[in-house]
Amino acid sequence: MSDANLNAETNAALQNGGTDGSAKRQFDVPFFNMQTIFGNLAEQGASRAQANFAQIKSTSEEMTAALCDACSTNAQRAADYRTKVIEISHANTTSTLEFFSQLVDARSFADLVDLSTAHSRKMLETASAQNRELWDLAQRVATETAEPIKQSLDRVLRSAA
Repeated sequence: MSDANLNAETNAALQNGGTDGSAKRQFDVPFFNMQTIFGNLAEQGASRAQANFAQIKSTSEEMTAALCDACSTNAQRAADYRTKVIEISHANTTSTLEFFSQLVDARSFADLVDLSTAHSRKMLETASAQNRELWDLAQRVATETAEPIKQSLDRVLRSAA
């Protein structure tokens, strides 16, 4: 039996008052405007998505600025570190040349041993001081490079909470 025939029989039975027992009950279903309901939900979702996008964009721009600051600071401090290494190399080279010139003037084996011992002691103390300078400079580079990123991340996490 086709849908059209079934609908015609049902309508006829309802019009006849359903005396033949084939009548189906018709329920009143309130009319919902689904387009309005789903439209409102979609509108709310779209506004939330726009707000989230704006927050993500702002956070991304802030983190990008912090990374640029960190890279700039890192480049400056790395240049300072390289300059310090060059200064240390120059000082060590000068010290070594002075030591060689003193060795040339040595008159005895005892003078040679005394000069070598004094120079070795001096170079050990100098190397220790230079290593401390380089270590302090490296720590400063790491701290100053990480600080903008840390501050930015703290701000982002506070604003997200």
